[in-house]
This record gives sequence, structure tokens and C-alpha cells, in this order.
Amino acid sequence: MKVGTAEAGPGETATGHRTVTELPVGGSEDLPVTVLNGGETGPTVWVTGTIHGDEPTGTAVIHGLSERVDVAELAGAVVCLPVMNPTGFRTASRTSSYHGDDPNRYFGRDDGSKTPPRVQQVICDRIYDDIRATADALVSLHTSWVATHPYTIQPRVSYGEDRSVSDAAVLRDRLIELTEAFGLPVVNQFPPDETETRDLQHSLSGAAVADGILAFTPELGGRLVVERDVVAAAVDGVWNVLHALEMVDRPADRHPEFAFDRDGDLRRFDGPHTDVAGIVRYRATEGDFVEAGDVVAEIVDQHGELKSEVAADRDGYVLSRRERAAVYENDVLLDMAVPDDDPLLVESE
Repeated sequence: MKVGTAEAGPGETATGHRTVTELPVGGSEDLPVTVLNGGETGPTVWVTGTIHGDEPTGTAVIHGLSERVDVAELAGAVVCLPVMNPTGFRTASRTSSYHGDDPNRYFGRDDGSKTPPRVQQVICDRIYDDIRATADALVSLHTSWVATHPYTIQPRVSYGEDRSVSDAAVLRDRLIELTEAFGLPVVNQFPPDETETRDLQHSLSGAAVADGILAFTPELGGRLVVERDVVAAAVDGVWNVLHALEMVDRPADRHPEFAFDRDGDLRRFDGPHTDVAGIVRYRATEGDFVEAGDVVAEIVDQHGELKSEVAADRDGYVLSRRERAAVYENDVLLDMAVPDDDPLLVESE
């Protein structure tokens, strides 16, 4: 199997680079690639990290996974892209430096525009062509705000003109199997209308699922720093995905320390919002369960005097505290996981 300059025969490991664009003053932008090609046939799984340059945990997970996999005992292939956004990684920035674009909003995008695509879309198109040609499954490793409880985003699956209900149901059920195998708390994606508003259908996992690839997005704690316990859990998580796909014989450990205590489907939710400007002091932290009406934050003025108490809108778990002390009117304070009343199988418009 070959990706860029990394070419591995059966039972071989190869490292190299995938050139994605030229640079203005010479040289090229090269993505590091590791190909782990098993000695037996089986599925091909892509594992990607650091598509947002300030999210280095995915890189560490991929390094750990590459060290663990013995290709002689692997059925199928694992393709690793540890740094998807080299320019953002070099500057510890979420976006790429070409035009300040979010790289994770350019996959599967074909809007029919006659205007030539910006370089970030060109790069994403080239990578995604490689993925779409070979991938049976994809794990897109991310992190969230600085203060974040690790979790996995479960995508919704659409049916309609391009996919029958029965085929969509098979894809949904297989995705549930893989996200549960990964082992972190599972939080369903935003409802379809909000997913579209946020342009998440053009994220890497969003585009891949639309193309029938088993893809999901773990959020591995906070950005900018690498947390060793989360890395260990995620390496085991990817290994258990390989086990669920019958690519390795033995499962890895589970990590119950990250589990939520309550049953039932959860989904992503941003809230509550503050109705006044000021300085935020949180009462809730990541991983906490809060009930609607519980005070989760206080807003004080520049002298420390209380201006407002902010209560949770809904029952649910705190996934993240937003990483700023100064807030304006209507700013979101928390990312949450709340009960999900929407189906994972949705009809496309």
C-alpha cells in the first residue's frame, strides 16, 4: 500500500510524506504519513490527528498506536496522518496560515462555484481523494477547549436519494459499534439543522460518513497540551476499533474513569449563555452532571461585585468550559451533553 512516499508491502511498515501544496518561497507542505500494512488482508483504517494545529493530542495518540501495532499480526492496513495541519501545528493555531481557514470545513465540498478553490480546499481535496479511495473506516482525532472531559462525537447518518433506509441503518449500527468500542462517553452530533448551520457536514468525519465510510470524531480533552491519561485511553480506543473490525485478535483495556454515570442517549449542546457582560467565575467543571436551573457560573463586574448568576438550561453533563474570563452579552459558557430526542437516522433534504 502506498500513500505519498510511504509504501509498505504486506507485513511491512513505511514512513514518508504526502506533498499537498507548494510554498511561495520554495519547498512544499508535506504531511507525515505512516503506513502499517498487515501480513493478512482486511479493512483499511485511516487515523488522523492535529487537523487543528492547536490540538496535539492526536499526534501523540498516533505515535503510540504506531509503536503498538505489530504488522505481522495485523489483518488489513492502518494509515496514519499524525499532523494534518502542519502550518497550524507550527504556530499552535487552530486554523492554517494560508488564509486563516479552518481545515476541517473543506471536505467533500462541491458547491459548483466557478471561482477557483482556495489552497486549503485544494489540500483537503487531495487528502480526501486518498482517503475516499481506500478507507473502510476513519478515526479523526481532535481535542476541544482547554478544560474538556474526553468524549466521542457520534455522527448522524442520512438516507434519501443517495442511500436507502436499510443501508443507512446498517451504517448507523456499525458506527455505534465502533464508537462504543472506542470507549469514551458517546455524545451524538448536533441535530441536522444545526449541523448544517455549523458546516459540520464538511468536516472530515461528516464528509466520510456521507460517502459511506465508518467515521467518527473523538474529542480527547483540552487543546494545546497533551494529557498522558487521555492519550493512553485513546490508543487503547483505536486498538479496540481495530479489534471490532477483526483486524487484531485481542482487545485492549477499557477506561471507565472517563465514563458518565447515567444511561440514555446524549447529544451536543452549547449553553447556557450569559445575559450580561463581565468576568465569569465557574461553579461547574468538566465531567459534572448538572440539572436545569442549577447555577453553573457567576458573572461579576471589574470590582468583583456579583452581576448575575447563570443557570443551566437543561439537565446534562458539562463537556467543556469555554476558555475565557471576560465575557460579553449572550456568550456561550459551556459545551454540554444533554438528552437526545432526535434519531441518529435522518432523512436528507
